[in-house]
Amino acid sequence: MTGPVENPAAGATTGSLALVTGATSGVGLAVARRLAATGHEVLMNYAHDEERALTAEKELAEAGGRVRLLRADVGTPLGVVRLLEEVRGAYGRLDVLVHSAGSFHPMSTTAPRVEGCLRDGAIALGPLVYGAGRLGELLTPGAGRLVAVSGAGARSVVPGYAGLGMAKAALESMVRYLAVELAGRGVAVNAVAAGKLAPDGPDRLRIVARTPAGRLTSADEVAGVVALLCRPEAAALHGQVLTVDGGAGLL
Repeated sequence: MTGPVENPAAGATTGSLALVTGATSGVGLAVARRLAATGHEVLMNYAHDEERALTAEKELAEAGGRVRLLRADVGTPLGVVRLLEEVRGAYGRLDVLVHSAGSFHPMSTTAPRVEGCLRDGAIALGPLVYGAGRLGELLTPGAGRLVAVSGAGARSVVPGYAGLGMAKAALESMVRYLAVELAGRGVAVNAVAAGKLAPDGPDRLRIVARTPAGRLTSADEVAGVVALLCRPEAAALHGQVLTVDGGAGLL
């Protein structure tokens, strides 16, 4: 079993294998782009949209990245097992897992949509719950990284965000439990909580006005922090949630 080799001069990692869920749009695509640019071979997971997946794969490949598409619904036990077994069969190991896949069903707390809640929760927790045993075996001892993408709604009340807020809160809890279980193997498990990313909507100006940075956070900025957690220098971070929101959560 081999692991990644760090090239400090170039700031790149060669020979590292990264799996990114939800990798063909939004934050997931930004993460896949960043990891590919820094020398990782990136397995880009997606669930449904074949055309968008092929477009994303082409973009990264044309930029010089080593990428491969893997289709699987990580909100189901079968999807997670098939995905990780495909990685095991083809590579025998995994250096980095970034879980960025998610679903969002808007709802109020007093009128929850049960189906939507269950789906949001299944996708948020899927790889970490359904795949926990396999990840313990697959992630490279001494260098493995697992980073989950969360959101500000896990710890703050965001209108209409009840279902996904509960799902992300559970995700952050699972990150802490897995961090303790896997730390002894030299595998670091952490999360990155993204602030509001969408550029449009009636609340945009209000959110920008109360953000110390004076603007909304970009997907690329979230991806940059995810990439930092994947570096050797982050080996002592275990079970942490790093918030990327321009300081909005401070006020």
